[in-house]
Amino acid sequence: MTEEYLPEHYQNLKSHFEGYFKSLDDLGQVIRSQGPLDEKMSHLIQLAAAIAVKSEGSTHSHIRRALKAGATKQEIYHCIILLTTIIGFPAVSAALSWAKDILKEY
Repeated sequence: MTEEYLPEHYQNLKSHFEGYFKSLDDLGQVIRSQGPLDEKMSHLIQLAAAIAVKSEGSTHSHIRRALKAGATKQEIYHCIILLTTIIGFPAVSAALSWAKDILKEY
């Protein structure tokens, strides 16, 4: 993911805590490589988790990452609406608005 897509706040934190963020990046790569799930599926699962914890920034990030890994808009929207019976319609509605922020670019 290129830096221009990262929020200014995130970029600022990353510049102040380089070692910490490198460790997080490395951990993410190691975790994704430990099992049979492909990159697209991994990011869709992480997208669902980001939505469940109501993290707009992480939702944006994992939508971009899922798209880069080959997910379609339809798969992303399906991933989000599948959460309705678990987290409820209001949370899903918010997530759909966050998704629109990113998907209008594609």
